[in-house]
Amino acid sequence: MCQVGSDGEVGAQMRTDRAVDQLGADGDALPTVYCNVTALRNRQLPELSPQEVKASQRDDPSLGTIWYAVSQGDMGQGEKAKHASVLLLLKEWPRLKLKNHVLYRVTSPPDHPRRWQLVMPEKYRKAVLQALHDDSGHLGVEKTYGLVKDRFYWPRMRGEVEEYCKTCSRCVRRKTLPAQAAPLSHLQSAGPMDLVCMDFLSIEPDTSNTANVLVLTDHYTRYAQAFPTKDQKATTVAKVLWEKYFVHYGLPRRIHSDQGRDFESRLIHELLDMLGVEKSRTTPYHPQGDPQPERFNRTLLDMLGTLEIGQKSKWSQHIAHLVHCYNCTRNDATGYSPYYLMFGREARLPIDLCFGTEAGEIPSKPCLKYVSDMRRELKREYELAEAAATKQNQRNKRRYDQKVKFVQLLAGDRVLIRNLGLQDKHKLADRWAATPYVVESQMPNLPVYRVRPEGGQGPVKVLHRNHLLPLGREVKMDPEPEWEFTPSTRTLRGRGAREEPAAKKTGPVPISRRDTSSEDDDSDVWYLLPFADSPVPGEETLGPSITESGEPREGVAEPPVLQPASGEERVEAEPEPEGSPGQRDPGEGEGPSDRLEGSTGVSEQGETAEEVQRPQRSRHPPERLTYIAPGEQGVISTALQSYVTALCTWVGFCVLQGVLVNSVNVMRA
Repeated sequence: MCQVGSDGEVGAQMRTDRAVDQLGADGDALPTVYCNVTALRNRQLPELSPQEVKASQRDDPSLGTIWYAVSQGDMGQGEKAKHASVLLLLKEWPRLKLKNHVLYRVTSPPDHPRRWQLVMPEKYRKAVLQALHDDSGHLGVEKTYGLVKDRFYWPRMRGEVEEYCKTCSRCVRRKTLPAQAAPLSHLQSAGPMDLVCMDFLSIEPDTSNTANVLVLTDHYTRYAQAFPTKDQKATTVAKVLWEKYFVHYGLPRRIHSDQGRDFESRLIHELLDMLGVEKSRTTPYHPQGDPQPERFNRTLLDMLGTLEIGQKSKWSQHIAHLVHCYNCTRNDATGYSPYYLMFGREARLPIDLCFGTEAGEIPSKPCLKYVSDMRRELKREYELAEAAATKQNQRNKRRYDQKVKFVQLLAGDRVLIRNLGLQDKHKLADRWAATPYVVESQMPNLPVYRVRPEGGQGPVKVLHRNHLLPLGREVKMDPEPEWEFTPSTRTLRGRGAREEPAAKKTGPVPISRRDTSSEDDDSDVWYLLPFADSPVPGEETLGPSITESGEPREGVAEPPVLQPASGEERVEAEPEPEGSPGQRDPGEGEGPSDRLEGSTGVSEQGETAEEVQRPQRSRHPPERLTYIAPGEQGVISTALQSYVTALCTWVGFCVLQGVLVNSVNVMRA
């Protein structure tokens, strides 16, 4: 209020005069905390008189001809005009009336009173749409058209209202629902351990404080493994991969994961590079790109959820057994169990040993023949599993693509990206971000696009098609308001900043929005408050600054005194005399904050200043005051204080001993 103000539309040029001056008050009368940048949203509509409306109708290229024709009652004058809107207005000739020399369209809807619609000139149509749509809650097409139709009329009014609502940037960002816009595609693998997918599953902590499970699935065979872990750090992932997975199943050709920090860390990349394993990842906020671990997580949670209540508190002890049971069951996609496709035989379960049954008979044959037969059988069964999986994928794709509203994106198209990563409650947040992007390219054979900001400022992003919304050129995005005011220059000084021997120093007093209770400011505001002589940085005071006699104590700086702010006054500090203990020489304790101010580390005379040590705080033993006589004050020495403490302790011990002896005698009696 005492800094700058604006009473126009947001984003307009801000005035440099102060709002408090317009009220006729003095700026010193306002507390400093109330000084802030103020902008008033006030889109004022013009208050037009009937003469002004009549003049605008007559000056309109299409309404002018109709106005003269209606005023003279001659329809033939309007038929001579060649404007397209004139022909549409002539169709409403029986309903066009003049009232106070202003043209109206009069209708009588059923079950409604007679309605006078003002025939709106073209120059005011945008203001009408802004008032009845932007300033009325951004209602839909039908409700906005109803508000306009009850009051105004012009040719092709419904089409303009519909176009205005559909190209409203606020409506697009908030109301447009995300939809499935990309056809379904599947990951491809050529054999066992060709592609391994991994993901983390978080569960309630058990008795051993284990709350995470690292899940790894082989994409080709659907063979899964789950390893409980204490945390989700990259070191934990690397240790599990090396010690519990690679040494047992070998190295995969490629590992696929999401973009978690634990999977995308430098440690994981260096480990995989050293082993020659490729690394791929999903697009942001698209778990469908890593489908097998996500689906297995659901199955694993269902299996853990069926444990007894006492077993659920120790679920990490049962997870290995449940995962093995999953691997021994037949998979719907392949038609074989993951264990069989991984190892070439069915697993022998405890029930088989109990009753002497086995899922598959293993005949006695030489080793070479067994290997050749198993290779031939596995080749045939791999082909059957691939055919079954392909058939299942095609069936899922047909069912999924029926709900897809696919729109092809080409290089140069404008898009909005989905507003992802919102924290806490976001019921009022926009569904799409405000910054428009431009498509650069599409990844081959994938519905994944590279997009860059339309303005050119910002990083290039790689996103899935479902997170992109095509944006037409006619949609004009509202620019973010840019407050234009001149803040004072921020001065960064560290704890060990030096004091320059200048005659006078001026500087602003920063009041950041982090130090105030305001949560709506987007920038720091600086206020110029004059202070009295400030204490020298580096000097430290011990005790009060005034002696008992009422005179100032030597070597103690006075505290700063706040003075009322006025005009363009700035902070002034008197120069410190050379050679004072609190003065720091140029170059001493120079840090990054000093270099920001352009220091050179050399004094003005060109000589390097000698280092002066900072005075240390002198510590004294605590003094206890007592009163020797009324009005006289004395000091108890440390030796006397220790003697009194020991005496009190001895007296207390003697009293306690006497009480105990008396108690024992009473009990004996």
